[in-house]
Amino acid sequence: MTTAIRPRSGTGVSSRPIGRTIGYGILYAALAVTAVLQLLPLLWLLLFSLKNNQEIFNLAPFAVPKQLHWSNYATVLEQGKIGRYFLNSIWITAASVVCTILLANFVTFAMTRMKWKLHKAVLGLFMIGMMIPVHSTLIPLFSLFKSIHLKDSQFSIVLSYVAFNLPLTIMILIGFYYALPREVEEAAVMDGCSVNRMFFRIILPMTVSVSVTAAIINMIYNWNEFIFVNTFLSSDGKKTLTVGIQNFVGQYTTNWGAIGATLMISILPILILFFLLSNRIVEGIAAGSVKG
Repeated sequence: MTTAIRPRSGTGVSSRPIGRTIGYGILYAALAVTAVLQLLPLLWLLLFSLKNNQEIFNLAPFAVPKQLHWSNYATVLEQGKIGRYFLNSIWITAASVVCTILLANFVTFAMTRMKWKLHKAVLGLFMIGMMIPVHSTLIPLFSLFKSIHLKDSQFSIVLSYVAFNLPLTIMILIGFYYALPREVEEAAVMDGCSVNRMFFRIILPMTVSVSVTAAIINMIYNWNEFIFVNTFLSSDGKKTLTVGIQNFVGQYTTNWGAIGATLMISILPILILFFLLSNRIVEGIAAGSVKG
């Protein structure tokens, strides 16, 4: 004997209130408008890089030129030493990120897992570092690097990046460290594991997600940084990609199209990396914001 299935009472319209549907529609429309506004500068830079000097000043900002000047990119690749600048940017960024993430994990582990009197004061000192303006440190850092013979050295850039990125990286990591279960560490200690081995074999692998997020944020800052490189490095062969655009600024003429092409090439690696790892960035920030 079968029982007939009665249809649900109602008109068949979705149970979601109309007001909530309208609210979601307004929210998605606002997000779409925001996304378009965020992409407009990239579109403008792309069109800028495909124009000559006359078209840049005579045409509208978003006007498409009659002839796309891909020769601007050829000029950058052939005459702009972009390969050397690109390699300099890669190794400086990579070295700075690795040092920052490793040191930040050391400091965060010491402040959250070890009991000592001044750990809160030390944490406060690191957080104060986030409030120091970069421009106020240029002259003292220049004098310091000159006295220790690091003037016009790429290691001065690495040290500067590590120092200024360390407070933010610690702030990202510290919430995640507080949420880590202490039972895992207690079990490792009972099994005879030393502190160093416990950190490298247990704690550090558990923080991969938030460490990757911090590394991506540091990478974006280091790759696009301009002030330190322009101040501390004077040799053209040691400069990074963002500073290399000055080669196209002459005393009497400026190749604006080549400058736009250089800027477009410099932001492509960061854009690709961000689109590929955007979900990981959100997950890491959410994980680091939870305090157990």
